[in-house]
Amino acid sequence: MRSIHFSVVMHIVGLCLMLESLFLLLTTLIAIVFNDGTMLTFIESAGISFLFGFILFRVCKFDKQKTPTIKDSFLIVTFSWVFISLFGSLPYLLSRSIPNFVDAFFETVSGFTTTGSSILTDIEVLPKAIQFWRAETHWIGGMGIIALVVVILPSLKVTGNQLFSAEGAFFSTEKIHPRLIDAARRLWLVYIILTLSETLLLMFAKMNWFDAVCHSFATVATGGFSTKNTSIIDYSPTIQYIITFFMFLSGMNFVLHFMIFTGRFKKAFRDEELKYYIAIVLIITIILSYNNYSFYKDIETSFRQSIFQIVSIITATGFVSANYEQWSQVSIAIVFFIMFIGACTGSTGGGIKIARYTVVLKSIGAQFKRTLHPNCVSIVKYNKKSISDKVLNNISSFVVIYFLTFVVGTFIMMGMGLNVSSAASSSITTLGGIGPGLGLVGPVNSFASINNGGKLFLCFNMILGRLEIISVLSLFTKSFYKV
Repeated sequence: MRSIHFSVVMHIVGLCLMLESLFLLLTTLIAIVFNDGTMLTFIESAGISFLFGFILFRVCKFDKQKTPTIKDSFLIVTFSWVFISLFGSLPYLLSRSIPNFVDAFFETVSGFTTTGSSILTDIEVLPKAIQFWRAETHWIGGMGIIALVVVILPSLKVTGNQLFSAEGAFFSTEKIHPRLIDAARRLWLVYIILTLSETLLLMFAKMNWFDAVCHSFATVATGGFSTKNTSIIDYSPTIQYIITFFMFLSGMNFVLHFMIFTGRFKKAFRDEELKYYIAIVLIITIILSYNNYSFYKDIETSFRQSIFQIVSIITATGFVSANYEQWSQVSIAIVFFIMFIGACTGSTGGGIKIARYTVVLKSIGAQFKRTLHPNCVSIVKYNKKSISDKVLNNISSFVVIYFLTFVVGTFIMMGMGLNVSSAASSSITTLGGIGPGLGLVGPVNSFASINNGGKLFLCFNMILGRLEIISVLSLFTKSFYKV
């Protein structure tokens, strides 16, 4: 096994920090527009980030004769997420909006990983530029991994499939373009179109332009940071429906969006995962709407609140339009259950993803068939394509590791002093990038009451879930560092 190229890893980390400094500098425009006193904060933050990144970029040379390995790619994405979170916390610290480092780091990690869990108890008192930066971290992180794989890594002669497979890209029904860098541009185009479309519709529905932009950033990235203390609860039904619609779209595979935009409707809607995604949302919406009718006493309200929470959780967005902990125990149990599902592969959503569940269930069905009929040949297919035993093993292993990680995380958080429901929901909601959970970390509460040790663990959990677990956990194995 080839050695690790640390110089290549830190060279790319430096590049990521320089790119982050540009987004920090962009935020100074918001500070100037609102004259909120944070202009120098963002200039200083951008300067520090750029300087540190430039030093890494220049000192750590990239040898084009050395092709980065899969180990290098795992280190690149993990270190990049840690470093951009560290430097991304500077605006909170320098402006004293969040004076405690652990809290500032937690909020930044939650933003970049599009988790949406927050330690803030009063968001509306924050300067506008700080609120914008919170939303902007979502938007950067939402397509961050995809951009890193198909733009940066191919330029370093990494195949791209090394990390794309971790996002389930082997399920894609069709490549957008034979050149990955062109594919990335098209995916970013879809991302921008969705963001602009939602912003315009929210403004048309009487939301001011600042809140519209921030909520669009958080929706399309499936992040969940709102500019309001009550999230989406106090907004009109029209705005809630608009956000529901765009959360649903953002939970779809972005390759399918591109197909739809280019007129290939039949091919897009033949996708197996999309069919299950639509079916799951509809079925659970019907069940919850029926169950919540006794609470709301109104069909439309029951339907709207049910579908909003379902789509928000299954896509791992994390917005709330109602305090679902006031619902019946059955409804709360359903909410907790869908935290384990996740949206579609190739989306900005987190979680296990529907495609993996589909393949696992098909594999189990095939195993039953082989047991009952030993001589039959049972092949597992997805989108009419055979799935190899290697892929089946990888998917099964991922699902098992995911649930084991959740269980371990639950016990760790219980050791931090949380009750069972709060510990379990904080573990799954950070691992799945969902945001709010139950109990002490419920929809109307925050993560502020958790001690610093618990917050740092949840930061690790958020990065772990965002990078699909394996790439991060492999860094803690002896074999990773063996030549």
